[in-house]
Amino acid sequence: MKTKKHQQGLTFFGLLVVGILLALAGVVAAQVVPTYIEYLAVQKAVRQASAGTTVAEVRNIFDKAATIDDIRTISGKDLVIGKEGDRVVVSFSYDREIHLTGPAYLVMRYEGRSR
Repeated sequence: MKTKKHQQGLTFFGLLVVGILLALAGVVAAQVVPTYIEYLAVQKAVRQASAGTTVAEVRNIFDKAATIDDIRTISGKDLVIGKEGDRVVVSFSYDREIHLTGPAYLVMRYEGRSR
């Protein structure tokens, strides 16, 4: 008497489902990555701006860096500038919405501060 071996693997329908899910994840990732790259540019500009001594100077330094790095989400007037001891501390917070489909959005909340 022969024993029947169990077949293992992915069916065609399963392969289609996995392919569709990977494609959707790729589309979302393609929209999220540029917002994260912009966030990194904002952090770099905030670190540079914290070298300023006055509020106007900090905002001016940030705006110049934002022009160079093509930062459009936030400007110098959106920064919160304070002092901790003798250091200037610059902080920021903003949201980015990514439209997925119909009424569905992915909201990315970015915040940070200089060191």
